[in-house]
Amino acid sequence: MKHPFLIFLLFLCGGFSAVAQPSGNPLVFGENRLTLITPTLFRLEFAHDGKFIDDPTYFAYDRGSLLPASEFRVRELGGNRYEISTSALRIVYEHDGFPFGLHNFAAYYKLNGKEKKFTNRCIFRNNLGGPVETLDRVTGEIPMQDGLLSRDGWYVIDDERSDLLVDGWLCPRDTKSHVQDQYCFVYGNDYKAALADLGAISGRVPMTRKYIHGVWYCRYWDYTSEEFLSIIDGYEENDFPLDNLVFDMGWHTYDAKIGTGHAGSRSWTGYTWERKRIPDPGALIAEVHRRGVTVSLNDHPHDGIRPHEEMYAAFMADMGADPAHPLLFDLGDRKYMETFFKHAHHASEDMGADFWWLDWQQNYLYPEVRGYRSTSLQWINELYYRQTERKGLRGAGYSRWAGWGDHRHPIQFSGDAQANWEMLAFEVKLTAASGNAGCYYWAHDIGGFRGDPNPELTVRWTQFGALSAALRVHSTKDARLDRRPWISGERETAAMRRMYHMRSELMPYIYSSVWQTHSTMVPLNRPMYIDYGSDERAYENEQEFLFGDILLAAPIASPGEGADKTASQKVWFPAGDVWYDYFTHERFDGGQECRIAKPLEEFPLYVRGGWVLPMQPYTPRPASTPFTTLVLRVYPSAGDADNTYTLYEDDGLSRDYERGIHATTQLNYRRAGDVTTVTVRPAVGSYRGQEPRRAYRLQLPAAGEFRRVKVNGRTVKPAFDAELGCPVIEIPSTDIRKEVKIEIFG
Repeated sequence: MKHPFLIFLLFLCGGFSAVAQPSGNPLVFGENRLTLITPTLFRLEFAHDGKFIDDPTYFAYDRGSLLPASEFRVRELGGNRYEISTSALRIVYEHDGFPFGLHNFAAYYKLNGKEKKFTNRCIFRNNLGGPVETLDRVTGEIPMQDGLLSRDGWYVIDDERSDLLVDGWLCPRDTKSHVQDQYCFVYGNDYKAALADLGAISGRVPMTRKYIHGVWYCRYWDYTSEEFLSIIDGYEENDFPLDNLVFDMGWHTYDAKIGTGHAGSRSWTGYTWERKRIPDPGALIAEVHRRGVTVSLNDHPHDGIRPHEEMYAAFMADMGADPAHPLLFDLGDRKYMETFFKHAHHASEDMGADFWWLDWQQNYLYPEVRGYRSTSLQWINELYYRQTERKGLRGAGYSRWAGWGDHRHPIQFSGDAQANWEMLAFEVKLTAASGNAGCYYWAHDIGGFRGDPNPELTVRWTQFGALSAALRVHSTKDARLDRRPWISGERETAAMRRMYHMRSELMPYIYSSVWQTHSTMVPLNRPMYIDYGSDERAYENEQEFLFGDILLAAPIASPGEGADKTASQKVWFPAGDVWYDYFTHERFDGGQECRIAKPLEEFPLYVRGGWVLPMQPYTPRPASTPFTTLVLRVYPSAGDADNTYTLYEDDGLSRDYERGIHATTQLNYRRAGDVTTVTVRPAVGSYRGQEPRRAYRLQLPAAGEFRRVKVNGRTVKPAFDAELGCPVIEIPSTDIRKEVKIEIFG
């Protein structure tokens, strides 16, 4: 052998790193591993020792999804080059003993009918935006984080530095030998496929407790028991719905003498009830529950359990620690956190507290879990969510956004935003774009947390809040800023009452849309381009969004003029459908853009024609009262049509839905010539508390003239709803397992 040293060098450099054509999934090429998860999502790894990672991470939570071998093809091209093809893309890889990169790897995909090339080291451009961690102290628009969706048709999530999850707890990974771990989403302009892929690797967004999507009252104020109950009375007396009452910091004592503190005080953290204001917390919560309202407790846990707390001695004894030396709050210590929850939370939960508002603002103090790379916000959101499942209920998170994977802990709190028009406009844009990263459910501080009182702004913010995941008001400890909706002035009160009632009436549609988000990962509030990505106009108006499949909204975020406080908003109506004003029933053909002016009492909200919009009669407890009458609002299609919407129902609280325990009802709209047929199919499935019968009320705005109406073959005479301004067909209580067919002859 003439050049043994040269041959040895070639071996080290990968010159002799040929591998047999891999088979199966994952595909292993020596130190490299390529895992096909879906036709549009794959994982790239490089490990010096060939030991790859199969444990989950905070982001890559679901390792069970793999593309079947029958759905991709591997072809050897020669010279250590391979082509891997799925139905959506083609990967070319040259095995050279180095990590996947610019020179040994490329993927080819279609974007707007043209083939494009992507590598995992491309520069990110044209991203369509995503959520932010918090709006604390924000006064207007700020840069958003990335979402998955990009005009380039791809995105890469780098997971190589994240901790592993082993036996349900954090575990550091070996970053010395395992140096590459990337997830490549290559979707072209099929944005729904990208979001479905997020669910495939990171887990789908779970179903929320139904009351989360109702009406909340929250205020940073030290209320007494009597005052909390008077708030509920006020909502009822002033004809406003209410589902959830939040106890902000004043529920606990302010007696701390030691601790890291935050924002000038050591008393943010606390777990001992302030019995001067709330002498019998169990009785108070029981009375709130008796009135049909749930209770959430504010929590700033960063200082843990300290000596002034009632449970301190028992906590320290369980920890086996010396009470003379208080323990620091330690998110990374399993024993500490289990003992913390036992003593800090369980007593209040056993009194009836329904869930916690995790008001974690302390990343600047504790940016990472000690001993790990995970951020404190990530891990605390995970732990708190798990704890709320301990009684067999669905988890109920309420915290700031912690990044990729945090969609598994809904609902999100956007922070203490400033009350001004710029902030409202940004929240509209942010809420729609946040779904691009899986942040589907924001509960904002409707009206703004701090700032000067502005009743007009509060009304417009409420209109936006009525078309978001939760209608939750909140404000700081300022006597001028109580967000109870009946104290802003007579006209403003009436305008907000209209929005609150609309929210109550839309609950069947909202909850069905939440089910759709769980099932498909398509956002509740979603930018127009998710459904109309091939139309350039879908990218132009960031103040417009779809709310579920049937509603289109463009909330007003600017002050009005004149006595009516009239303000306008630009609205694009997508082609292929006809749209109707929710308030006036005016028709707008698709394919046009209009500047819509609205008085204070209304905002641009439109219903897609040719579909059945499921609603309920107004109820003061919209998220918990079973609806025994299903309202069906139907606007006509432009021509012949056949569309079906799925009404979803379950018990609203348990995890039974995970086992398929729920009910669906198909609501079909069909138009053929001058005959329109609305059919309610028999309900399929059952759940605890299901109503066996219901009445139906078919509302027909913009229906025009018709000759007759038949219900299940029998001619009926419609009534006229003067308030709505349209014919209404009332159908008496009927077995939900029986089909109901309404025929309208034009």
